[in-house]
Amino acid sequence: MSEYGITDRHLTRRVLVTGGSGFLGSHLCERLLDRGDEVICVDNLFTGARMNIRHLLDNHNFEFIRHDVTFPLYVEVDEIYNLACPASPVHYQHDPVQTTKTSVHGAINMLGLAKRVGAKILQASTSEVYGDPNVHPQPEEYWGHVNPIGPRSCYDEGKRCAETLFFDYWRQCRLRIKVARIFNTYGPRMHPNDGRVVSNFIVQALRGEAITIYGEGDQTRSFCYVDDLVGGLIKLMDSPDEITGPINLGNPNEFTIRQLADLVLEGVGSKSTLVFKPLPTDDPRQRQPNIEKARDILDWQPTVALKDGLSKTIRYFDDLLAGRLNTA
Repeated sequence: MSEYGITDRHLTRRVLVTGGSGFLGSHLCERLLDRGDEVICVDNLFTGARMNIRHLLDNHNFEFIRHDVTFPLYVEVDEIYNLACPASPVHYQHDPVQTTKTSVHGAINMLGLAKRVGAKILQASTSEVYGDPNVHPQPEEYWGHVNPIGPRSCYDEGKRCAETLFFDYWRQCRLRIKVARIFNTYGPRMHPNDGRVVSNFIVQALRGEAITIYGEGDQTRSFCYVDDLVGGLIKLMDSPDEITGPINLGNPNEFTIRQLADLVLEGVGSKSTLVFKPLPTDDPRQRQPNIEKARDILDWQPTVALKDGLSKTIRYFDDLLAGRLNTA
């Protein structure tokens, strides 16, 4: 138990997860069902996939609704995890206007729902609210260094606006809110073509293709395995109402992109070569969470080492590319 009195005691709840058939959302739905919750999974399947939740469909406590959160939704729930939004540059830059709408209109609609039914609501925000940081590692008090008009702004500023809305609803309506700033998360069920570095490297290595590194590979990231991250989200949701966040959730161990490439090549046993291309616009040079608040307030910290998490993720992609997974 932490100094804030957080325990593992749990009562059955009816929980809404937006973006629930995506990479992160499907793992969250699974964990909530495992502990006895009733789960409503909402997704428009733009980046989510039915295959991610197929194994849950026969569970009598699970319900899937195909719906776009930019339109209002009327359900009765106790808690809302708002995860709906494309999270990779390839996907969120495909339709940047819709990305901003998903973050902003989606937040407005889910906050309105939470207000109507008296639900507690968690916003899945992002480390991208810090932009290309001038402070390292990034604490929650840092306001960020973000380009408001660049090609990544639809995601970065959309998430920043969603945080603003959450705290305005908290101040104005006394809504029970939680805001998690999620740092790079990886694991099984990542989309093979989402453009994120872990999935890119693994898929390229398994196919024997050259590993594409942007810049010199000396930019850093901190990679959190999905099981650890989901545990952090649940602990934040279950925390006392006075704990609103924002709270960083991620792995504080920092790696260069070149180190990640070497670990993937070793894990796959690949002889793929490395190719270097120019850095994309506004790509952050450093990314490392300060997780002192998560440790102190939630009694949470990641436990899965990068090498171990990569091994599990490599097995998933190997099965996927070999056709051993049902993708229908």
